[in-house]
Amino acid sequence: MRPRTILNSKDFKLTISRLCHQLIENHGSFENTALVGIQPRGTFLAERIKKQLSKILDKKTLLLGAIDPTFSRDDFRRRKNIILPKPTNMEFIVEDKDVILIDDVLFTGRTVRAGLDEILAYGRPAKVELLVLIDRRFSRHLPIEPNYVGKTIDSIKTEKIRVEWKEIEGEDQVILQKI
Repeated sequence: MRPRTILNSKDFKLTISRLCHQLIENHGSFENTALVGIQPRGTFLAERIKKQLSKILDKKTLLLGAIDPTFSRDDFRRRKNIILPKPTNMEFIVEDKDVILIDDVLFTGRTVRAGLDEILAYGRPAKVELLVLIDRRFSRHLPIEPNYVGKTIDSIKTEKIRVEWKEIEGEDQVILQKI
């Protein structure tokens, strides 16, 4: 199977815009809401969403943080290739705030579970919602479901979803490929 483009650059931008409008429907002016991206690649999506929301809401100060769940993962000691953690950047506490946890791809749910553990180090949020660009819904190991989904992909274990970002790969797109 040759790699197949799931979202091209135009659809990618449109999907992020749609997600932002869904967030505004549920969070209004974001007075008590924080965006938190999961390192490494969920932070790109979180930054894009913050930028788009700031433009739509004409608001400069939206809370944006980034967490690295490396040490909270249940498979941390099992991994053959230890990945060094990225810097966590949380300059606020989440006590009694609505938190939108953001990642690029939801696969097994283990990274999100670890991300939830990391968030608790910054207080007890009023509510946590999950936003993902891609939901691989038939692959869960844990009962975790997103509140906001850019696109749902039904893929098998021998396929990989690759989200490419303009900042890294030079173009925004989502690709499905054989492993």
